[in-house]
Amino acid sequence: MAEVKHIVLGKFKDGIPQEEIDQLIKQYANLVNLIQPMKSFRWGKDVSIENLHQGFTHVFESTFESCEGVAEYIAHPDHVEYASKLLPQLEKVLIIDYKPAPVQL
Repeated sequence: MAEVKHIVLGKFKDGIPQEEIDQLIKQYANLVNLIQPMKSFRWGKDVSIENLHQGFTHVFESTFESCEGVAEYIAHPDHVEYASKLLPQLEKVLIIDYKPAPVQL
């Protein structure tokens, strides 16, 4: 089975306290303990000097064993509940799922 990456780019709405953002990120990270198909979670903030971020400030990356695993994750009640908390706090969001391709030289 080919690994699948689930990438979420987000920009939190202005005025949301940093403590609330931190709590939302901790809750996102905890999904890996609640949803079996979710194998790992990483996140970070934009640090690019190219200024091509289009306003997105945060990147969240989850790893799954398959596209079916992503589908199971999306439908899982813990994800549905979390998404209902996170998405209203985002001014903009972009989600991409992809299978990493082998590098061919």
